[in-house]
Amino acid sequence: MLTCKFEDGNGASLRHVVVDTLVLKNNQILLVKRALHLTNGGKFGLVGGFVDRDETLEEAVRREVLEETGYKVKVERMLRIKDSPKRRGEDRQNISFSFIATSLEKVGEADDESTEVTWFDLDKLPPEDQFAFDHYEDIQLYLKTGKNK
Repeated sequence: MLTCKFEDGNGASLRHVVVDTLVLKNNQILLVKRALHLTNGGKFGLVGGFVDRDETLEEAVRREVLEETGYKVKVERMLRIKDSPKRRGEDRQNISFSFIATSLEKVGEADDESTEVTWFDLDKLPPEDQFAFDHYEDIQLYLKTGKNK
């Protein structure tokens, strides 16, 4: 939570805004293994992170994917918004906008937030307990409903 003071002197605890991205290509998904110094470190996750000030959600998706994987992407559409204050694996209350993106070319290398960047067949994913946060649920939602919409 962010603690802020407003112009009128009142305070509030605010939530963070993050993006999570299903990066897809040829029936595969690109997953990152989170660095140990991060929340849920050592687990696989979707590519994503905090939305910067003065940045749109789509700009955040493109920036985070490039930083964490070295790939450029085309943002296709939003999958869902997660705003539950009780999201699994959260150490703060984040509101997540989950997107579907198509992988384009690889133009760089992963930053220090990712210790591994791996393509998985959508029918051969790591077990659910090896995923950070609720990212496995996003993939399952995509497999059940999102492929055809």
